Amino acid sequence: MLAAFSSAVVTFSEPRAILEPAVKPYNASTSSWVVHSKPAPEAVISLTVALTIEDESRAALEKTLYAVSDPKNADYGNHRTHAQIKALLAVPDEQVARVKEYFKYAGARAVEVNPTGDTLTVAISVLNAEAALSTTLQTFSHKVKEDLRIVRASSTYSLPAAIAKDILIVGELHQFPAPRMLKLDYGTAYGTDEKAPDAWPNACDASGCAGLVTPAVLKERYSVTKSDPVKGNSMAVSEFQGQYYKVSDNKMFGDSCKVPGGVTVATQIGGEKQSAGVESELDIQYIKGIADEIPLTVVYNEQYSLLDWTNQVTSLANTPHVHSVSYGNDEAQQTSAEYMKSCNTAFMKAGTLGLSILFASGDQGVCGREGCGIFKTKFKPDFPGGSPYVTVVGGTDFVTKSVIGDEMAWKDGGGGFSDTFDMPDYQKTQVAAYLANADAKLPSSSYYNAKGRAYPDVAALAGQQNSYCVATSGRFSGVAGTSAACPVVSGIFAKLNGVRLAKGGKPLGFLNPFIYQNGGAFNDVTQGKITGNMKGNGFTAVKGWDAATGFGTPNYTALAKLV
Repeated sequence: MLAAFSSAVVTFSEPRAILEPAVKPYNASTSSWVVHSKPAPEAVISLTVALTIEDESRAALEKTLYAVSDPKNADYGNHRTHAQIKALLAVPDEQVARVKEYFKYAGARAVEVNPTGDTLTVAISVLNAEAALSTTLQTFSHKVKEDLRIVRASSTYSLPAAIAKDILIVGELHQFPAPRMLKLDYGTAYGTDEKAPDAWPNACDASGCAGLVTPAVLKERYSVTKSDPVKGNSMAVSEFQGQYYKVSDNKMFGDSCKVPGGVTVATQIGGEKQSAGVESELDIQYIKGIADEIPLTVVYNEQYSLLDWTNQVTSLANTPHVHSVSYGNDEAQQTSAEYMKSCNTAFMKAGTLGLSILFASGDQGVCGREGCGIFKTKFKPDFPGGSPYVTVVGGTDFVTKSVIGDEMAWKDGGGGFSDTFDMPDYQKTQVAAYLANADAKLPSSSYYNAKGRAYPDVAALAGQQNSYCVATSGRFSGVAGTSAACPVVSGIFAKLNGVRLAKGGKPLGFLNPFIYQNGGAFNDVTQGKITGNMKGNGFTAVKGWDAATGFGTPNYTALAKLV
């Protein structure tokens, strides 16, 4: 029984409005998730409520983001505080109060407003959430990773019209995440009759790393030099869906591969120690393998929720400067423009605060995690890869197996053009050159939106020509994917922050304007093609920026001279 509402602003009996109206109802025949059980009525869930923001305020935030992120702008590096961003967004106090009071009336245990005043986190029981949102909640499990559990709405959700106008989205009631699944290659990259070439360094003591990518290989290829610790520098990886780590695995990797100071986690946010997860351990071992001198934070959340995660990391008083995230979905899987719009606002806030957010581009080529379907008539862009406000990392392979040198596009690396978001100004010149390049041998324009945000921005080794060596569950094995490339590039940019901080400068923040103004400081990748399961149809790597590898792979020594 709901308590009497203390205000005359709104009541449950008023006409209601459906949020995310374009979302199609859950369909068990097409979803990779199935209903597992009905959550207990008294179980408490967390809702992230993104408030509506005036278009003029969002435009002011975007303008400020680009000003503080553009090396050619006089405001470059003058990142804003939470209070200053709150003033930019200008969400009226009375709007916040109405929404808070509504959820309190609905029986919420707690309602917290984030520091920028545009998002609320609501702790509420399943019973009261269903009444407040006029929906049915279910616990779903994944068809492949059956141990994964999420609570989602199995029907539309609505709010009284007087409150609905104040709220853009209640996340993530309709979003079903794609689990991150990496394939392990126990043993080495060589068969029983093959011998790892003498030219290929195995700086790790473990024989299981022979022929596999190690921190030493990456440092040689990407010209990564030793750096001293710099006060105030920081970096983070984010993990979800039960992916944790064992201290013993990280120690084994650090000891064997001679990572100075070892592979250690300085700060843990969220979560409890669970069984080892190769995805998490890959992230941790390689961001530390590249940037061992920088303290690492691991941000853990059981459910993969971009809205919740971005609200979390942008609300922290001392959030790390660089965040590496190896998770994502397709734009089509996000189900609503409102959801992606709210995520983009959060990404803009992050960059304006001075944070660098990097995402992996995915491991299914141009078809994304959803696939191109039976008829294969359209590529499927990634999200948040298609967001203009994050940095996206694609994948490469060495051209010649076990030879540290030229790279080519990894055929399964993600790349392409957003179907939802326009191409941002910072990349228009470079992308136009690519689209006009005869060597690109572009696919039919019917497959992609040539006016959309193009990605990836950069790349790093990710393919199976030489997989990464990772310590997991007490042994060494090979792992491939842009999930490996993302923490490597993140570690390099964290080191570049150290160069700036050591000179009294500010962190790089949102990276893309800097990257697109300094494309020559990357190792250009001019071979290979990303296709996924499109059987040769996709995007080709060419000289300069391309939709297969962006500007190519980082050259730390060259980049350090530019920051």
